[in-house]
Amino acid sequence: MTHAPTTASPPARLRLRPPNNPVHPRATTWWRLQDAGFYLVVLVVAAGALFWVSTAWLVGVVAVIVVVGAVDIVVTPPIRYRKHRWEVTDQAVYVRTGFFVEDWRVAPLSRVQTVDTKRGPLQQWLGLSTVTITTASTAGELKIKGLERGFAAELVEQLTAATEATPGDAT
Repeated sequence: MTHAPTTASPPARLRLRPPNNPVHPRATTWWRLQDAGFYLVVLVVAAGALFWVSTAWLVGVVAVIVVVGAVDIVVTPPIRYRKHRWEVTDQAVYVRTGFFVEDWRVAPLSRVQTVDTKRGPLQQWLGLSTVTITTASTAGELKIKGLERGFAAELVEQLTAATEATPGDAT
């Protein structure tokens, strides 16, 4: 079988667009547990201060921490779940994260240098992973947080193969 010579076509122009894929639904539990741990530490510090300095305003501060923490733990994770999106195409990796401030990133595969996974203790317990994509960019790495562990491993393999097959020097 003979192949006709191919001419190099100009690279397709990448545009910033909303990625299609959501993170795993267990990511909401992970975010809730992270937030709960943070507020627990803050409450322990505030309770310690209340033990040493018993004043009415400090009781008010502790009450505000409890209310804000409860609202944050209940309300924020479902919103983050709706906002966090990612997608890998044959040309680029698209990631959108953020809650109050959205961060939309596009990394052409030709700029990808390394692809890694990370699992903290809570992620291990929940069967989740974070995929980190390091690029030749001053903006830093892209992170897809809250993927199912097995799927994250497959994604790393897919991205590694795609970047090896993509022309460019990742600089």
